[in-house]
Formats: sequence, structure tokens, C-alpha cells
Amino acid sequence: MTPFAATLIVATTFLAMEGVAWSSHKYIMHGWGWGWHRDHHERHDRMFEKNDLYAIVGAAMSIAMFAAGSPIVMGATAWAPGTWIGLGILAYGIVYSLIHDGLIHHRYFNYVPKRGYAKRLVQAHKLHHATIGKEGGVSFGFVFARDPAALKRDLAAQRKAGVAVVREAEGV
Repeated sequence: MTPFAATLIVATTFLAMEGVAWSSHKYIMHGWGWGWHRDHHERHDRMFEKNDLYAIVGAAMSIAMFAAGSPIVMGATAWAPGTWIGLGILAYGIVYSLIHDGLIHHRYFNYVPKRGYAKRLVQAHKLHHATIGKEGGVSFGFVFARDPAALKRDLAAQRKAGVAVVREAEGV
């Protein structure tokens, strides 16, 4: 496989992972997987959350792809793109962890952006946490965030329609 093809696979996988993360966050974490995700939406002083189990699922996806691409593990049936897909998933997981756990939730460092895209990511995720419970909500992605003004309008419409219960303290 050429370096260009490998790089293209890594980049495409990274971008595709935002779609995987968005859909699994909306339909699994805020659906049948709410049991693991609930504590992420509730205040607590524990270092770890049940929600962290989802990181293990993501790591397992990456490891499985590395294994599928490895001649050491799979022998002659190794699938070369698997290695590069695994690397794309790993890269997304690292960026996700730095943005979500680090920048937004201050688990690794305490930096509050004053402007730019980093501020937009923080605002979008705060609006995601503005709802009480698993119903409704906005901004289910992690790396790409819509305009906070549009998210506020969507959240207000959900509240008005009775789809979402919004925390009053959030000012939405």
C-alpha cells in the first residue's frame, strides 16, 4: 500500500469516526446505553464514570482493526487497510479525549478558551449538557460543532415542544 493510500485511509477513518461518535452518542448513549452514560450528565466528584466504558469500546474497535491488519496476528489473511483504519480510530480517540475530557470537562487540564473554535466546542457541549435526562438534546458530536446560536434555537424549540427538559440555570 502506498503512503498516500495509507494516509487517505487514516484521514477518512478519522472523519468517519465523528459520524460514528455522533450516531452512537445520540442513539446508543442517549438510548439503550443510557445506563453507562447517565453519570456523565450528573454532577459527581468521582475520578471515573461508567461512561468511561465507552472509551474501552472505542479502543477495542481500534485494536480489532490493528489485529485484522497484522500479519503477526492474522498471517496470510491479514487485511492491510485494517492497520490504517485502526490508526484513524486511535487518532480520533486521542483528539476526542483531549477535547472532551480535557478541554471541555477539565479532567486533564484547566484551560478555558476565550474565542475561536475551541470556545465553540465548549459552548456546544455545554448546550448538550443543558438537558435533564436522555430525551432531546443538541450537539451529539465531539470534534465538529454547529454554531451555538443555532443550537440554542434548537434547544428552545425542543423545550417548547416538550421533547427536552432544559436546566433553567443554563439560560436557554
